[in-house]
Amino acid sequence: MSPAHARDPRGSDSVRSQRIAGILRDEILAGDLTPGTWLRQDELAARLGASRIPVREALRILESEGLTESFPNRGARVPVLSLEDVNTYYRMRERLEPLTLTESLSRLTDQHLARLERIQDEIENQSDINRFLLLDRDFHMTSYSACPSGHLLAMTERLWNSTQHYRRAFMVLADPDRATIVNAEHRLILDAVRRRDPEDCERYLTGHIRRTRVELTAHPELFVDSDDASGRPAVS
Repeated sequence: MSPAHARDPRGSDSVRSQRIAGILRDEILAGDLTPGTWLRQDELAARLGASRIPVREALRILESEGLTESFPNRGARVPVLSLEDVNTYYRMRERLEPLTLTESLSRLTDQHLARLERIQDEIENQSDINRFLLLDRDFHMTSYSACPSGHLLAMTERLWNSTQHYRRAFMVLADPDRATIVNAEHRLILDAVRRRDPEDCERYLTGHIRRTRVELTAHPELFVDSDDASGRPAVS
């Protein structure tokens, strides 16, 4: 046994947990695991070639990121949100993300700005929905990445994670002209970031998130009712 392993006998399980969390995170964000999918520890352990201990820890990691939810004596699943949930989460984002961006603003480097430009260039030449969603997330998370508050960044990312599936479902229904609007809004945000203008950053980003909320919540067919979202067993 190596000295490092002797100091931390759980070290290998910790590495496995992070690996499993990474696999499941990618599957959830890509839409391969959809809202309401139950994540059974035995099934995941068999599929991923691991014991239940790192699987259980991986699910805890993902729950802290807003990607899973757990129920006593029932297990964990990919969260199911009601229209009211998503409306509330987006209203939270309208207030939280402008703060995250302005806290990040003065610390963004030329390398950050160059990366934002490259991402936006690719977004404007992108027609694949899944690729667009990844790039859109990367654009915003890059702009927030210099925020000195890890707590603020974690809350921001958790809200993004919670609404990812519903953005994907909405994009399937969205008018093709919506891409033109998104690109124009991104360019306004990028210009404000380049000018280090916190007021314009707040105004453009708030409007960007609010417009998505209004458009998304105009499609109630994308959501379940509040009882289904609660995870409570149906009563016959």
